[in-house]
Amino acid sequence: MKEFILDLKDYSLDDFKYFLKSSPPVSLTDQARERVIRSRKTLEDILARKTTSIYGINTGFGKLSSVRIADDKQETLQRNLIRSHAVGVGTPLNANVVRLTMLLKIISLCRGYSGVRLEVIEHLRASLNGDVLPIIPSQGSVGASGDLAPLAHMTLGLMGEGEVLLAGQPIMAAEALEHLGLRPLALQAKEGLALINGAQVSTALGVLAMIRLHNLVRVADIVGALSVDGLAGTPRPFRPEVHELKRHAGQKVTAANLYRLIEGSAIRESHRQDDERVQDMYSLRCMPQIHGACRDALDFATRQLLNEAVSVSDNPLVFPDTGDVISAGHFHGESVALACDLAAIAAAEMGNISERRIFALLNGNAGLPAGLVSNAGLNSGFMMVQVTAAALASENKTLAHPASVDSIPTGADQEDHVSMSAWAGRKLLQLVDNLVYILTLEYITACQAVDFHDGLEAGRGSMAAYRLLRRQVSFVDEDRSLAADIAHARELISSGAMVEAVEEVIQLQ
Repeated sequence: MKEFILDLKDYSLDDFKYFLKSSPPVSLTDQARERVIRSRKTLEDILARKTTSIYGINTGFGKLSSVRIADDKQETLQRNLIRSHAVGVGTPLNANVVRLTMLLKIISLCRGYSGVRLEVIEHLRASLNGDVLPIIPSQGSVGASGDLAPLAHMTLGLMGEGEVLLAGQPIMAAEALEHLGLRPLALQAKEGLALINGAQVSTALGVLAMIRLHNLVRVADIVGALSVDGLAGTPRPFRPEVHELKRHAGQKVTAANLYRLIEGSAIRESHRQDDERVQDMYSLRCMPQIHGACRDALDFATRQLLNEAVSVSDNPLVFPDTGDVISAGHFHGESVALACDLAAIAAAEMGNISERRIFALLNGNAGLPAGLVSNAGLNSGFMMVQVTAAALASENKTLAHPASVDSIPTGADQEDHVSMSAWAGRKLLQLVDNLVYILTLEYITACQAVDFHDGLEAGRGSMAAYRLLRRQVSFVDEDRSLAADIAHARELISSGAMVEAVEEVIQLQ
């Protein structure tokens, strides 16, 4: 297994996806180590002069920054900071969020502007490589001055306090460190502050959501194309010359995907002549405009999150080249909050239009039976599939309300504007869970509709997704519980198997 090497570089969603899937050992380059050592020496030289008040090092925190801390109390100050700030509540964050949070914190510290000892980073790295994960409550961060409470819980584990997970099992932190051959970390000047400043938890939540949405935006095109054939729609609105008239990149991508997916459709050929319809409904015809706008929004959100992932998020900042220590606001999670909020709106819209297509498939349109089942009345068929999709789409409309538009001052008004980035990330992941189910429901519904077209096949690309489902989920000829069908279809979507099957036949963008 190749190492995940950290240095001054950018990372892609695929990089982070590989890290989460393969759990490679994390390592630092010699250059990264040298930057960290140089930054620490700069800070120690400044502290040795004992002439300067530096926030959070020889002063108190927040509104207490005017309180000078004696030199012999600086380690106590850092230890007290972590203990006092570890006040998170709620269900613990899942292991992937925690692992990515730890990685992002290492990336930030390795930039060499935080003034921490190399030993701090090595503790984090050894814990991550040894599958010792802190238990981090999910609630309690306002996204400025960073994700203070959750990152304090992360740091407690390094200090050998409280419980952690070792290979997924709870264990006292001190025992877990001993298992790794480490002593509890004794924080020195600035190190507690450096570990909890920054929006690494919020960013981890957002990056995880974007990894999933990167798959789902393609899934939306695939199930949408199946619905076009299921409803005997036309691919003419997806032709390239139509979309050359607009400059939106996402629209062009979606239109090209849909056109390729439907290409070769026997269902399309069957109604090319003598079809009285002039135009399809918006949820079919306007997929390039709607899915495409969502793509563009998600691309922007991804760039923002990946930029934050490789940024220095500390305060104060230590500049080795000049010897300056500057207090600023790099811990603020506004960029992350806005990115997650925009992604939430886009994801909610993909669910909204998918639910509308489900509704259309069940209404007896295009020669389809009501409820997509024979002997309707005695059988209800897929009637309740649309009800569930409507419930999920409605939830998503609420979850799409931006977290970033709210701010409650904290820190005795010193921290008078906060981002709420952690909540933006948490609710985005909830919304993505719902979107997966909505697209799953459209998947099984659209495949059922295709089967009512007298054995004619849908488009070449779409049929790859159809055949994949039919290997596990059979046609519904009379009412049965659909729970297992939904579970199978959901796994095909979530695992990436659906997109992979389609891309064996056609190339998606």
